[in-house]
Amino acid sequence: MPLTEKTAVTETPAETPATTAPMAPMFPPGRYGRRREPRRYPRWLPAVLVAVTIVVGLGVSLRFYQRYGDPAYKATVTRLTERTDTGITVEFAVNLPAGGSATCVVRARADSGEEIAREQVEVRAEPGRSRVTVTHRLATAGTARAVDVLRCVPPGRG
Repeated sequence: MPLTEKTAVTETPAETPATTAPMAPMFPPGRYGRRREPRRYPRWLPAVLVAVTIVVGLGVSLRFYQRYGDPAYKATVTRLTERTDTGITVEFAVNLPAGGSATCVVRARADSGEEIAREQVEVRAEPGRSRVTVTHRLATAGTARAVDVLRCVPPGRG
């Protein structure tokens, strides 16, 4: 047989992939309940919820401001005297509209923080004056260590 040039014909086998394409998990039917699709919600829903939360927060803030935050009626305790087991004398200054009046709530507390007295005090300013200093004897159920003027509001609101 004559030596002839051999032609090498090599066939390449078809490649088999090393990994398979990911598929959805296969569960035996009926074993794990039915598969549910994730719930979809509108994209605008979070924005609406944030807006509603802001509006409600502003409404609550306005309500508390109207009830407790009138800057025209501001009180400050200036002095505590005559402290006994049955009472304490408190002096406080109140800023209010010129010639106006107010109802102030005065509270006394014991060492433990427990409230031992609370009274409403009527305050009236002289015509043309907007600052009033009031001295009031507060009857207590024990020795008072702290006295606060919780709020002063126009008459009829408190």
